[in-house]
Amino acid sequence: MLISEYLDLFERELFESCAPFWLNYGFDRENGGLISCLDREGKVYSTDKSVWMQGRCGYMYSRLHNVFPERDPGEWLSLAKSAIDFDTEHCIDSDGRMFFQVTKEGKPLRKRRYMFSETFYIIALAEYYKATGEKEYLERAEKYYDFVWSMYLDPEKDPYKITPKFVPGVRDTKALAVPMILLNVTSVMMSVSKKAAYSENAHKLVRDIYSFRYGDTAFMLESVGLNGEYYGESASARIINPGHSIELSWFLMDEGVRTGDKELLEFAERIFNTAIDFGWDDEYGGILYFKDLEGKPVEAYEHDMKLWWPHNEAVIASLRLYKLTGAERYWDWFERVTDYAFEKFSDFKYGEWYGYLRRDGRPTRPPCKGHTYKGPFHVMRMLTEGIVCLKELQKSGK
Repeated sequence: MLISEYLDLFERELFESCAPFWLNYGFDRENGGLISCLDREGKVYSTDKSVWMQGRCGYMYSRLHNVFPERDPGEWLSLAKSAIDFDTEHCIDSDGRMFFQVTKEGKPLRKRRYMFSETFYIIALAEYYKATGEKEYLERAEKYYDFVWSMYLDPEKDPYKITPKFVPGVRDTKALAVPMILLNVTSVMMSVSKKAAYSENAHKLVRDIYSFRYGDTAFMLESVGLNGEYYGESASARIINPGHSIELSWFLMDEGVRTGDKELLEFAERIFNTAIDFGWDDEYGGILYFKDLEGKPVEAYEHDMKLWWPHNEAVIASLRLYKLTGAERYWDWFERVTDYAFEKFSDFKYGEWYGYLRRDGRPTRPPCKGHTYKGPFHVMRMLTEGIVCLKELQKSGK
């Protein structure tokens, strides 16, 4: 397909399928915020609300308005504000930490040790400020960024002490997801604020991310010891999540472009190449969810399933690499991943995308479009960033 054909495909999928789906079926106009547990047709199968999905929704619909203001049907910012305000009014605990799951009215149900509810809240506030200019949202974004950054530097500090995942002192580890997501959050904050601390923090996060690489390779481990140790005797330490590595690659690309760091750009490219080659299923197509670095059995039962979001991230990363390098390898990967994903995940009958496929590409039964972990984020971010990049490629004549 030509660039213009992919551009048409992405625009139809975003404006006629995905963006209306959540607006029509997930927007809780009675209690505020988003209900993300929707079946294939958009019917609610659980009214419990995902807190981090409120932040993702607030970010994504603000982002849509900022990138495509002429396509806004008039409710994108209403949904964004509703999700953000629901977070602010109902989802913050007395210690400043946010809950993970609440009832439809906002009564707390669950709180996790991770800080991801907070990180998505931050980018929602920042992007909504960009859309409206309402400074209270920027001020809250800056406040919560500082709060999360303090947690990152000292996770055992009161009052927000984060309980260790394992018994302390035996095999202390750190997770790649934390600096990776914080790098993206910092990038969003730099788009709305000129505080020097954000650039300094981004530099530190990149250094921290390097400690997750396996030896001199570009394999990125999901967890390592506090000083980067590889605990290869443990199955959990050998886990590679190709989708995470691919998503990380374009976060690092963005930082490399911002700073002009050629070494970082080369490393980001190596991460993508390593992850996509390692994670691609040559038998059935698509990207496997987990693989063992040493080829040993994987504990996670979903390890050979195909999930929606790694394919979304591979589309973004391959397009960015093609734009940066002009290498046909990356256009080939863009076509391969895009063609597979649209064929297998996109539901042309009811709209939006399935979340989970079996290894052979069949949707799990009964299929759903959303749950606690899936909502209006990865697919719509892929389509938005894809449209922007495809238009730039079209303009450049590539």
